[in-house]
Amino acid sequence: MLNKKLLSLFLLFFSFITAFSQPPSQPINIVITPDHDNWEYKLGEPSTFTIQVLKFGVPQKNVMVNYQIGPERMKPYKADSMLLKDGKFTTAGLTMKEPGFLRCVVTATIDGKQYRNLTTSGYEVEKIQPTVKMPDDFKSFWNKTTAELSKLPIDAKFIPMPEKSSAATNVYHVSFQGYGGSRIYAILCVPKKPGKYPAVLQVPGAGIRPYGPDLDLADQGVIVLTVGIHGIPVTMDVSVYNDLTAGSLKAYFFNNMDDKDKYFYKRVYANCVRANDFIFSLPEFDGQTLAVNGGSQGGALSIVTASLDSRVKYLAALYPALSDLTGYTKGRAGGWPHMMSETNSAYSSNPNVVTALAYYDVVNFAKGIKIEGYYTWGFNDETCPPTSFYSAYNVISAPKQTSVFHDTGHWTYPEQRAKMIKWLLSKIKK
Repeated sequence: MLNKKLLSLFLLFFSFITAFSQPPSQPINIVITPDHDNWEYKLGEPSTFTIQVLKFGVPQKNVMVNYQIGPERMKPYKADSMLLKDGKFTTAGLTMKEPGFLRCVVTATIDGKQYRNLTTSGYEVEKIQPTVKMPDDFKSFWNKTTAELSKLPIDAKFIPMPEKSSAATNVYHVSFQGYGGSRIYAILCVPKKPGKYPAVLQVPGAGIRPYGPDLDLADQGVIVLTVGIHGIPVTMDVSVYNDLTAGSLKAYFFNNMDDKDKYFYKRVYANCVRANDFIFSLPEFDGQTLAVNGGSQGGALSIVTASLDSRVKYLAALYPALSDLTGYTKGRAGGWPHMMSETNSAYSSNPNVVTALAYYDVVNFAKGIKIEGYYTWGFNDETCPPTSFYSAYNVISAPKQTSVFHDTGHWTYPEQRAKMIKWLLSKIKK
């Protein structure tokens, strides 16, 4: 049974995870500016943060702010308050002795409402190394798991969705046979014009919800398969997913995580490969040009799928979750869903959990990436700490391109997504 503290954390994380879009503007903005334009520093080099509170874009004087500075998700080095007599305050210089991220979190209460913001400086982030170890039988475990997929018939079923289709693209709600007797449900977009087309597998962020077609991508002559991971149709009323979120699928990412053969994500990882089997069965697919893309949990699944399946040619991932989960056991931030954090000490102290999760940690899949990839994120992510996803990114030896939008958290700018899609299309539409 999950304790109340864990459940409250889950609800907090879920609220972050589902908010991928840019946060709405507010009349009050706390602006925190690092003293390096690129937000990056050398080890031992002091960094400062300049704090301002703006109302309608104008700096406010005599506002009391509270601030904390320290490694992300760890006990702060410094916690204090300051009256902004002149509308601006610069913190004393602090530094880090090991590669990682130094975060300044500021709150201020104005007209009875509390406002919050943060800014994060990076210290030699390219040198961050993972804490998780790779099991000796990691590759054989997953080779055996994926080999079982070849024994399954596809048994695909298509339900046309003309109301969701466009002039250029047919949309279907599809299902097909998955790992362990499960079915995989997805939204399929196929160009209407006869021909052979490249394909993109879209893997989902965390949560339980319906899905729709990505016509922005599909209408450019691309097969797009947007999959769900829960073995349920992805076109039901949102109330059904809300009930599942509060009921049988609550905190699903903790289910059986003390057993590598029964952990929730075993079926999920295998079914991402199975989704590629379905794509290869489509007569409209060109038979070779396949990319995978997703953010957060989907960023993790993108890396996992590309590592497990050599048929994937290109990879685009946003702030991958499930990375370096054991970071907390070494006194630094670990990856979402933070089952190794101090709050969840019952798990981090369980050797069976630590052992089993090593088979699912994205770091160990990242070591096997052999294809070109595009990765994008920001330094201010509180859901998937940058320390965790740099632990995975830094062990990738294949060609890779990073696009850092420093001030983003667990969300993306429209320009950021457009840049990623432009890269994807440049690779699959040659």
